Amino acid sequence: MAIWMPDLSSGDGPKYLRIVEAMAEDIAMGRLPAGTRLPPHRELAYQLGISPNTTSRAYAEAIKRALLRGEVGRGTFVRSADNDPARADPETLRRTDTGPIDLSRNLPIPGFSERHIRRVMSEIATGPGLRSLLDYQTDKDLVHHRAAGQMWLANCGLDVSVDRVVPVVGGQHGILCVLMALLQPGDLLLAEALTYTPVLAMAARLGLQTGAVVMDAEGVVPESFEAWCHAANPRAFYLTPTLQSPTTVTLSAARRATIAEIANRHDVILIEDDVFGPLKRDKPVPLAQMAPETTIHVTSLSKTVAPGLRVGFLSAPRKLVPALHQSVNLSVWMTPPMTLEVASRLIEDGTVAVLSDQQRVTAHRRQQLVQHILGTDTVPRVPEGFHVWVPLPAGWRADVFSAECARLSVRISEGRIFAMNAAEAPEAIRICVSHEPDEDRLVRGLEIIAGVLQQKPSGSSMAI
Repeated sequence: MAIWMPDLSSGDGPKYLRIVEAMAEDIAMGRLPAGTRLPPHRELAYQLGISPNTTSRAYAEAIKRALLRGEVGRGTFVRSADNDPARADPETLRRTDTGPIDLSRNLPIPGFSERHIRRVMSEIATGPGLRSLLDYQTDKDLVHHRAAGQMWLANCGLDVSVDRVVPVVGGQHGILCVLMALLQPGDLLLAEALTYTPVLAMAARLGLQTGAVVMDAEGVVPESFEAWCHAANPRAFYLTPTLQSPTTVTLSAARRATIAEIANRHDVILIEDDVFGPLKRDKPVPLAQMAPETTIHVTSLSKTVAPGLRVGFLSAPRKLVPALHQSVNLSVWMTPPMTLEVASRLIEDGTVAVLSDQQRVTAHRRQQLVQHILGTDTVPRVPEGFHVWVPLPAGWRADVFSAECARLSVRISEGRIFAMNAAEAPEAIRICVSHEPDEDRLVRGLEIIAGVLQQKPSGSSMAI
């Protein structure tokens, strides 16, 4: 059987990156199906007439980008994209009561917000201000919506003035606007070693370098952040201090204070993703409250109201606000006034706070189901939030475990898809309790996972 040979005749740049780009294209076009075993890097180097160091570096970069997975003693294989949120089929985002049980999506529990949104849309449709909401808006027009954002940020534990609030089209758009506004190609962006995968895709598109900050059982390790600051002059550090995905860890007040102090001292922008913050009671003070001149705080209504209501808010130091507004203008011209108006009314009349409480209560009940079915020895006790992090028993590989669950019609996420360095990813899985509307389906899915956890992995899946 012929070995895979990348076409390096076109393009420019380092050869190892041209190999990776050729690999990515062949995977996308179906010429390299998931599970395909690639030739050893030395054999590929011989066939291409290049240095083995070049092909070794290419394979390492492809593993980092989650294109490949390496199995010690077995070889290097094309990864499946089934569980990769950056490349997944959008159809799998749809909620149904048939087909595979989907425990891979970190979306809010459905069913609470529809009647409230219907009410507000009716009020807008029959009220006097509809015409202006259908026209272009200026910064002056946004003052009302910024004030609603200020109220929502206060609900998230952050006290800011209205002139520091920037409305965006959801949290992901907010993060992209921050990166576009404040970082240049070649700048170094740090993130937690296990992180929100789309951020890495954004960084790659913007030509940013990335670095992984070490994590332990209590979250991101401040000493690792400090070491990066001394060694490489990072421009920004993206992190999720509350109910971190995938690990569920909430960073302590002490670690937050240390990270804020390090960022202030080294002039590093902290990008604090707080989309899960409203789901946690009694959370520590936000980083943006500790380091207001260094931190950009990102929040949205996607986890508490509805994912389709694409509204979020940034809180930023005043000196950075103009650049963020320009970034919003460049990407979408303006945050859609209609959706902003719906969100603003829900915030102002207290509905969003009620919806947050409903999400918290229901999530807590579902987390108790996880504890009951999987056992407290298997799952760390986290009573809040939409997801759990499950380190796998010895011998299981996360991709093999995920494939076995998929065979039994249950979708989960393997830990490797969140890893900045996939080769160093723990053998663990993330289970989301909120995507399935029907709790009976959630229970069946958890029971299937519990059954797989009781199995002994086959010899092909044993860690080598």
